[in-house]
Amino acid sequence: MLVKVGLMSSLSIGEVARRSGKPASAIRYYESIGLLPTAQRESGRRYFPEETVRTLHVIDTARTAGLTLDEIKLLLAGDERLQAIAARRLAALDEQRTWLAHAADCTCVDLDDCALFA
Repeated sequence: MLVKVGLMSSLSIGEVARRSGKPASAIRYYESIGLLPTAQRESGRRYFPEETVRTLHVIDTARTAGLTLDEIKLLLAGDERLQAIAARRLAALDEQRTWLAHAADCTCVDLDDCALFA
């Protein structure tokens, strides 16, 4: 349900949950860590701006791509561009892929003797 809170139209947390497919607990958590704006309160109930649903979709997409919550926070705050975050993540994935390729070819019997863990 869309309601007027102050001068702007807002959605109850239940409506944000319904539209986004996210549980209210996740919405409250994202609010508590600063990924979502602090909800306006009216009679103890949370109301979020309509664009919160879009922000939750961005968060979901970024999480699926492997971004951390800290990286998503930088992205949403405009502190860092998507291209910079993606380039950094690709470099990390390349390092992981290289290590995993070596691990897949490893013939060590004991992890203590394995150069991958030196």
